[in-house]
Amino acid sequence: MLPFPSPDVVIAARAGDGSARDQLMASSLPTVLAWCRRLGGPRVDPEDAAHDVLIVVLTRLPSLRQEERFGSWVFGITRRVLAKHRRRSWVKNWIGGEMPDIADATADPVRDTELSELAQQVEGILGQLPPAQREVLVLCDVEERTDEAVAALLGVPVGTAKSRLRLARAKFRRLARGRALAPQFVGLTTWGQG
Repeated sequence: MLPFPSPDVVIAARAGDGSARDQLMASSLPTVLAWCRRLGGPRVDPEDAAHDVLIVVLTRLPSLRQEERFGSWVFGITRRVLAKHRRRSWVKNWIGGEMPDIADATADPVRDTELSELAQQVEGILGQLPPAQREVLVLCDVEERTDEAVAALLGVPVGTAKSRLRLARAKFRRLARGRALAPQFVGLTTWGQG
């Protein structure tokens, strides 16, 4: 993941500097899009959600007071936008109506590669984890962030982040065994037991 911009860029963007704002959005987009893909679930269009996140970031940027916590602030916005998208998807599923157009995954070779059978199985298991466990598992094990960095992003104590990670790994392993998932996930001797 690309790091978020320095606090100086955030300050300049907040003050109305157009090039700083462009830099802020360009450097934030890859991380926000990755979060939306990994945390949104199967019914959330990640590109649409990421777009909504960046709109909220731009409109609320003047209210940000701690520039050094920009990443945590953006993650919080991403969580709320994804929750809104999941609720909207759930409501449309139950009351019917026109579903939003979602890009055809088979038309994009890069996307086809990402959505291999193993990736689909892992995504399915991640979708079964409670949101708090899914978040910490993705941030720690997929994005390879430290426990401390994840705790800061989530706004929880480090011990809470570690506890959620332990529970998430254990549940992931149980679900992987139930699906007969690839041996590299099921056969791990320490993952999910610590």
